[in-house]
Amino acid sequence: MQALEHDERPWGCYDVLLDTDFTKVKLITVAPGKRLSYQSHEKRQEQWTLVKGELTVIRDDDEYSLNKPGESITILKGNKHRAWNKTDKPVQFVEVQTGEYFGEDDIVRYEDDFNRGEFDHLKDWVDIKEEQLANKTDWWKKMSKNG
Repeated sequence: MQALEHDERPWGCYDVLLDTDFTKVKLITVAPGKRLSYQSHEKRQEQWTLVKGELTVIRDDDEYSLNKPGESITILKGNKHRAWNKTDKPVQFVEVQTGEYFGEDDIVRYEDDFNRGEFDHLKDWVDIKEEQLANKTDWWKKMSKNG
């Protein structure tokens, strides 16, 4: 299955597998020893299902371990949460988002190992949109020359 979107992050990467009005599905890869920011969402909940490796999950200051493929945990709207790979091998999990909005700007960060502020993700979003516009413009120019 080809990803709709691939994004590299300081903690690893994610691939968007499905993006609709009612759900978004990502395959998230967390590099060895890395963890995502401690965060919450106001407009969505998430279901995380482990597919490879061992994942430590912090949810509202409680620690949970997902050790076998298929194990999962629910992150409700407003839950503070983070994924943490405490091992020396990559870990992967599928994140299924449900709710009313799935944008990367629905993130409130409480703690971040990479010193990203609450609005740093918007820069990424703006860069992506500018790149998409440039590619669209380039495509249109190419088509116009061939037409």
